[in-house]
Amino acid sequence: MESYVSAGAVGPARSRGGAATAQSPRLSYCVPPQARYIAMIVRIAYIPLPEVAMAHRPRSSQRFPFRVAAFLVSLSIWITGASGPAAATDAPASAAAATSVGAVAPDAEKLFKAIVKVQVRAVPDARSSASLGTEREGTGIVIGEDNLIVTIGYLIVEADTVTLIDRRGRSLPAQVVGYDHATGLGLLRSVVPLDATPVALGEPGRLARRESVLVVTHEGPDEVTLAQVASRRLFTANWEYLLEQAIFTSPPVLNWSGAALLDKDLRLLGIGSLIVRNATEEGEREPGNMFVPVDALKPILADLVKTGRRAGPARPWLGLAADEAQGRLVVSRVSADGPADSAGIEVGDIILAVGGEPVRTQAEFYRKVWGGGSAGSEVPLRVLQGVEVKDLKLRSIDRIDYFRPKTMH
Repeated sequence: MESYVSAGAVGPARSRGGAATAQSPRLSYCVPPQARYIAMIVRIAYIPLPEVAMAHRPRSSQRFPFRVAAFLVSLSIWITGASGPAAATDAPASAAAATSVGAVAPDAEKLFKAIVKVQVRAVPDARSSASLGTEREGTGIVIGEDNLIVTIGYLIVEADTVTLIDRRGRSLPAQVVGYDHATGLGLLRSVVPLDATPVALGEPGRLARRESVLVVTHEGPDEVTLAQVASRRLFTANWEYLLEQAIFTSPPVLNWSGAALLDKDLRLLGIGSLIVRNATEEGEREPGNMFVPVDALKPILADLVKTGRRAGPARPWLGLAADEAQGRLVVSRVSADGPADSAGIEVGDIILAVGGEPVRTQAEFYRKVWGGGSAGSEVPLRVLQGVEVKDLKLRSIDRIDYFRPKTMH
């Protein structure tokens, strides 16, 4: 079982106003010394007028030129692999690096235009509100010429209204296009045309451990983080969720919900889902983030756009959360009026077997449940309830059917 920070039932989002637990690292936290040196030079160039002329503007506006310039210079050094003290002491080398800003500026500005803030208000009495809140926000990434945006799915579960904030500060209405519980991804479309070029999908399957990546959120240059791939591995969570090849990065960022994970060519590798206490497979504990790889989106993208969901039968959903504890699966939450609740499953029950086959891990549990048929099939569970062993039959459902419908205006 993974050690992660979770908001509970549907998924681990940070609702608006949620408490933060650590300071998010900035780009300067990870960049080489020579990059910080050049960034300082760039900042000096902006001192004469911008910091005086823009003194009345919001803080983010005042720092935007510096942040963009520092990001571009650092990115150029990262891509070209510049290293060594000569980069910080050799004036011609510094000048050359500064000149490279102009070369990459269009790509970086294009990238920031394709990153939007997603604000969601849930439907009244949403079942997910207890864990996700009624108001949620995160990041979305433009991936289609038709204003198509990908984000993390738990942001848009039971969405009543969706608003996008673009790079120009415009508030734009958006519609939910599709949601996939198996991957945890969601699609949106802006109702108003966006001034953005879609971000190309990369190839996360080629990522190597300790490879450098960029994490970009809706905060723009203020929260660009240079991170490393800590591991790629199986991830399971207690909301009936399993991801075969999740991407774990370190150091962690706090605005993880929907954050863009990018390679050196600014191609999209993954979508931010979680903050975790340990991103590594072994050795010292290293906090970080978990990203859903875009490889999970590619095979279902056309179906999500066309019908709002992946093709084929839906997975069976039981409406219970089971955590691994001392080699047992212990029920930690039961969704009200869901299949588990209707069958008499209670918090504290221990799941012993599925269809007579013992289960001790979330992965074993999910694979046996999903392998027994599609949504609507009967799932036989053996549970220890108090001191009594019970054999129960749960009539599974499609998880989408459990959500409250959107308000009709």
